[in-house]
Amino acid sequence: MQTLDVDVAIIGAGTAGMTAYRSARAHTDRVVVIEDGPYGTTCARVGCMPSKLLIAAAEAAHAAAGAGRFGVGVRQVKVDGRAVMRRVQGERDRFVGFVVEAVQGWPEAHRLRGRARFVDARTLDVADASGHVHTRVHAGRTVIATGSRPVVPKAWREAAGARLVVNDDVFAWDDLPRSVAVMGTGVIGLELAQALHRLGVRVRLYGRGGRVGPLSDPALQALARDIVARELPLTLASHHLEVRPAGGGDGGVTVHSIDGADHAHEETFDWLLAAAGRHPNVDGLGLEHTGIALDDAGVPLHDRRTGQCGTSPVFVAGDAADERPLLHEAADEGRIAGDNAGRWPDLRVRPRRAPLAVVFSDPQMMIAGMSHAELRTAGTPFATGTVSFDDQGRSRVIGRNQGALHVYAEQGSGRFLGAEMIGPAAEHLGHLLSWSAQRGDTVQQMLDSPFYHPVIEEGLRTALRHLQRELRMGPVPVERCLDCGPGA
Repeated sequence: MQTLDVDVAIIGAGTAGMTAYRSARAHTDRVVVIEDGPYGTTCARVGCMPSKLLIAAAEAAHAAAGAGRFGVGVRQVKVDGRAVMRRVQGERDRFVGFVVEAVQGWPEAHRLRGRARFVDARTLDVADASGHVHTRVHAGRTVIATGSRPVVPKAWREAAGARLVVNDDVFAWDDLPRSVAVMGTGVIGLELAQALHRLGVRVRLYGRGGRVGPLSDPALQALARDIVARELPLTLASHHLEVRPAGGGDGGVTVHSIDGADHAHEETFDWLLAAAGRHPNVDGLGLEHTGIALDDAGVPLHDRRTGQCGTSPVFVAGDAADERPLLHEAADEGRIAGDNAGRWPDLRVRPRRAPLAVVFSDPQMMIAGMSHAELRTAGTPFATGTVSFDDQGRSRVIGRNQGALHVYAEQGSGRFLGAEMIGPAAEHLGHLLSWSAQRGDTVQQMLDSPFYHPVIEEGLRTALRHLQRELRMGPVPVERCLDCGPGA
């Protein structure tokens, strides 16, 4: 067994780990990154990028199928599943290649293969796949950046067997399947279910709760359920959900459900896709030997402004921190944790960016700044401004006129706090609104900004005008484009 003495050990070479490595190296060259899986981030290999490639194919098929409403005739939309998956995998491999190339560009001494486990807060044992410990690492500080994995209930695994897949497996398919039951109505389940459906796969989306997607504003959540249900077979609020093998074992899976209205449904599928959330990869690390405090899920309690766990030399970043499992948040957390681990004991408190989350469904969803639920929990006095995209000018022009935007501001000060939305161009409006939330803009300052015509952003202006009136900070004239209708 070899022994390594380093200033900083980083467990995990994903987005958070790679960013932590670069930040720590600004202070010391005595760094090692320990990884037991393939190089290549979750985003590049099985997350953001391959899922958006699949969604892009689905959007192309959907646009062709709906071209008739513009007077454009398309005789037949034919989806070549093998060609779709070849492009998904080819482009995915290209993105992964960039990540692997970056890691392999590090000094060899900074890369250690194996699974790490704490002996104490400053000592790690690293083992191979068989469990044989080959290296002991004495680290002045450690950054935990071990990511997360899909949650798969044991009952589903036992019933579906080899017919159960997670999102990681979808991108290894050579061809599109005939049918898939998608279990879970969160971001991953919704995006994949809709994409597969639009590519000609028979899909049903199942949820134990009554929600679809992450929106917390009750009115928008109800609207999201309604919009998704118009296109996608949906079973929500299931108080009974049974999975069993079909056709004697290898004939797929049968899902029997009873929804919130006591309607029973039974359907057989080729595959069961488990998309019921993700769990931080912190079990098996030997955290009980570090002396740091853990929450009920075994996740280290830490200061999100420094990444530090209590007063220990242990830091946590990315999905392992179990806060906001998003790439830009993982990168920020890796930068904070790596910088503080590198400069230890001279810790720096780093302000966090305004929250921003986007769902690449159609219509898209987004939450920028504080969500409706967060504002209610905090007891913040706030007003709400709204706009529907049903009659919004630009949205009608491009045939994407469905959804709504709600914007929130603080009573008294008029300071913009956040927004939730389902509708067209949510990924772009979300950025504008998160920037305003981070700057601390007032609603009036936002209204004083330029708005072009005709664009979807004019819908945002309508919502802000409504919000200003609700704040009773007017009078604000109700300006309306006579050419474009009420949502312009």
